[in-house]
Amino acid sequence: MFPQRQSLLLKIVLLAVLLGGQSAYAAIYKYEDRQGNLYFTDRPMKGKGYRLLWRSGPDRKSTGRSRVNTAAFEKNRKKYTPLIEQIARESHLHPALLHAVVRAESSYDPNALSKKGAMGLMQLMPATAKRFGVSDTWNPKQNLSGGARYLKVLLELFDNDLELAVAAYNAGENAVIKYGYKIPPYPETQQYVVKVLGWYEEYTSNS
Repeated sequence: MFPQRQSLLLKIVLLAVLLGGQSAYAAIYKYEDRQGNLYFTDRPMKGKGYRLLWRSGPDRKSTGRSRVNTAAFEKNRKKYTPLIEQIARESHLHPALLHAVVRAESSYDPNALSKKGAMGLMQLMPATAKRFGVSDTWNPKQNLSGGARYLKVLLELFDNDLELAVAAYNAGENAVIKYGYKIPPYPETQQYVVKVLGWYEEYTSNS
């Protein structure tokens, strides 16, 4: 890292710390263009490749609050249905399954952000995005592709057991394995499986 850039980053982080003192939570994202120019913001633009640089709060892995636009549910559902079905075909998944997971994760909001830092339509955590080669988590196509690949891996891991794959998408594959290849006894995960499978049946019957 060049000295001047290092100095700039330190100033940005210092500013973020000061802002964090005024608000319970704050986040700073960084973007570098092809010319090497750096941009910083607390409101990253989707599709621009912004990376999380710093986050404040009691738990830096958590924003402390979620962000999802449920009011635009129907509009976003119609907008992203062609892309969802395209990604499903490319990933050899039933479109109804991808629709059900997107609905449960983000209500079709491409800008959804969870308390734990999961982002986009498929609510990818940074580690999951990196694992499946997603460079821009806010890009709907990349987000859907990464989430679909993860679902495909989970289905293969659990012998196409839909309940276990869906549970693992929510709680992680290790949690399902830990509890003897059963749905983990977490209320959130159990409710999640019921929701996703219910919507899966709904979308399947309407397809």
